[in-house]
Amino acid sequence: MDYVTLYAQPLMKILLLGEYSNVHATLAKGLKTLGHEVTVLSNGDFWKNYPRDIDMVRTYTKWGGIRYLLRMLRILPKLKGYDIVQLISPMFLELKAEHITPFYHYLRRYNKKIVLGAFGMDYYWVSTCCYEKKLRYSDFNIGDSLRTTPDALKERKDWIGTAKERLNRMIAKECDGIVAGLYEYWACYYPIFPQKTIFIPYPIQMPEQATSIEHSEGCHRQEATNRKLRLFIGINKERSAYKGTDIMLQAAKDIVRELPKQVELKIAESVPFEEYQHLMDHSDAILDQLYSYTPSMNSLLAMSKGIISIGGGEPENYEIIHEETLRPIINVEPTYESVCNALRQLVNHPENIAKLQAQSIAYIEKHHEYKKVAAQYADYYQRLLSI
Repeated sequence: MDYVTLYAQPLMKILLLGEYSNVHATLAKGLKTLGHEVTVLSNGDFWKNYPRDIDMVRTYTKWGGIRYLLRMLRILPKLKGYDIVQLISPMFLELKAEHITPFYHYLRRYNKKIVLGAFGMDYYWVSTCCYEKKLRYSDFNIGDSLRTTPDALKERKDWIGTAKERLNRMIAKECDGIVAGLYEYWACYYPIFPQKTIFIPYPIQMPEQATSIEHSEGCHRQEATNRKLRLFIGINKERSAYKGTDIMLQAAKDIVRELPKQVELKIAESVPFEEYQHLMDHSDAILDQLYSYTPSMNSLLAMSKGIISIGGGEPENYEIIHEETLRPIINVEPTYESVCNALRQLVNHPENIAKLQAQSIAYIEKHHEYKKVAAQYADYYQRLLSI
């Protein structure tokens, strides 16, 4: 069912609380094109500074927490009367878990339906990866072995046996629905909450020039064989080892040293979203999310621009979206050697670049185009409201 067909539904008033890698800001755009009234309240995902309607940035100074809390109390009366309130995660405000609880109860009382997003770090993700180990590898485990990076240890300490765990469990049990944006998060929630968990892909707004690659494949193939392979990697210094960026960066640097006439590397380090997008442009491939089964929002954005994703492209990623033909992602195992081998293959076979670029665009248009995704959300919301 396409989004035009789905649009023949009652309009809704929707509140999206919190932000993660532009998910809510992009979803809001899509829902608004369908005519729904949408408000995004967030901090812009910290330094990434994504768009929002109500800006809730906390300053971490002596009185920053008090000012943040007082501002939330002032705007609270505006956060009622919505058909749908979607939380980006259990920690949808920059407050301690025990201080978020009364806000959640208020939202629950004065709005029709509450939806919990399974989009990133939370108790069920940490617990599943550390104890059930359902995934062959993740941010927390490689097979049966637990990872011991500082970030992994910190998140285990933060989420297991704490107020965060209790908050997450309470919201997951009480909320009306749970939406997972990646296969990994669906695999954590669905076995526990099969009646209320649904998978909907992340929304991506296609750049206007994206399809130009698809229509000039021969030209790009010739160009790719006559110049250096242009690699791109984005770095968050605080979480480099946790996400595997350190390994991917080292592999890319070593390949550049090994093949200086054939490869070049561009690095973006902890920059706002708009600058990140511009730095990414004109790259051939992006290295991202070594420990993931699936492409992240950054990888998906790159793919919409015709940039090849090197990272998570496991069979489960294609199975959950029922994709049987397109295979645009260069999947790598979570090792230095695997990344190096993937890069050498791409360098040695430039004739594959245009095909993978065209498939990347087709993949995003088919599964992640923001209006199509918004229509899936709208359909899901309407089904919740009908219960």
